[in-house]
Amino acid sequence: MNVSKVMVIGAGQMGSGIAQVCAQAGYEVVLNDLKPEFVERGLGIIQKNLTRNVDKGRITEEQKQEILARLAPSTDLNDASSVDLVIEAAVENMEIKTNIFSQLDKIAPAHTILASNTSSLPITEIAAATSRPEKVIGMHFMNPVPVMKLVEIIRGLATADEVYQVIEDMTKTLGKVPVEVNDFPGFVSNRILMPMINEAIYTLYEGVATKEAIDEVMKLGMNHPMGPLTLADFIGLDTCLYIMETLHEGFGDDKYRPCPLLRKYVKAGWLGKKSGRGFYSYE
Repeated sequence: MNVSKVMVIGAGQMGSGIAQVCAQAGYEVVLNDLKPEFVERGLGIIQKNLTRNVDKGRITEEQKQEILARLAPSTDLNDASSVDLVIEAAVENMEIKTNIFSQLDKIAPAHTILASNTSSLPITEIAAATSRPEKVIGMHFMNPVPVMKLVEIIRGLATADEVYQVIEDMTKTLGKVPVEVNDFPGFVSNRILMPMINEAIYTLYEGVATKEAIDEVMKLGMNHPMGPLTLADFIGLDTCLYIMETLHEGFGDDKYRPCPLLRKYVKAGWLGKKSGRGFYSYE
């Protein structure tokens, strides 16, 4: 089982980052999204990142052009008919993901591995939408993808050992560190991170301290590079809420109950940095 051509579905922040690191590692990459303007925006992000790397002397202009030449735009899922691996990085919604995987199952060759970059949803349930659950796996990259080293590799109930090995080896070729995780809500990263962020929001909600003070305590006292409320703004408060709801539903434990203040901000459209306002203002 050899991976030489990869399709990335979703050209947003995560998808474009995944496409970039795959192209940098020498893979042929098809970057797919629903509309041409979404794909163009994703390719624009990659171009900007690579230009910055040229300016900093990390790569040459020639290397940049070679990387860009390995990227092909796509708005048609049928382009999966010629790839060895699909990495889905669509919106964090089970219905959307299972629909994509069901279509891919019919389009992609029998040998193709189908991976999801989901940050919290069960791989086993996604795999059940296909007739090849043994070839479905989770590849949870961290944001920003070109910088962060970790990739959580999540085995579904039926994921074959051979498929796991191919993905672990491929992850190393991207210059990443693969960590094996079993299929539980939130995996490891978000099962630990999100309740911490949620607790920070409760601390603000209950008037224990100001947002600045809460972030300062975690930065200076716990040596975190950024405070939990700032981090929540960067992740997106809607994403934080969705993951907390996934944990709450998956474990049925009230310790994962999303803070009412988090719900209120999301309902107000205060989603963090991407909307210009969350716990902090980014106007």
